Amino acid sequence: MAARSGRLGTWVKMLAAGGVICVGGPALVMWVQPTDEELFKKYNPELQKKSLERRYEKQKDFDDFVVRLKEYSKSDKPIWTVREEAERQKKEEMLRQDFLDAEEARARKEALRKESGLSSNPDS
Repeated sequence: MAARSGRLGTWVKMLAAGGVICVGGPALVMWVQPTDEELFKKYNPELQKKSLERRYEKQKDFDDFVVRLKEYSKSDKPIWTVREEAERQKKEEMLRQDFLDAEEARARKEALRKESGLSSNPDS
């Protein structure tokens, strides 16, 4: 019978130690970790000002990210595949727009040459 009580004591100690670790560890981290307000107060005034100025911009970027993520999740494909496709389309659109801008600039330049009476061939 003495062996049984020894095992019971070991089990009780183990459960108590496990409870202390499982509950006490996160509680210690929460107690030691500073809040966002405490960190913000420790900034020097210049960084506080810069942080306040960029707060709206960062919030807007995050909101845009969440909206895009929701759009990506509507597809049956994995999110990373849809994101790559969207980035590829965006890059193609940017290249197309750059090409159109270059064509427009070339056309303006040609029109200015014709107005000023210069030849259209710059080598002549």
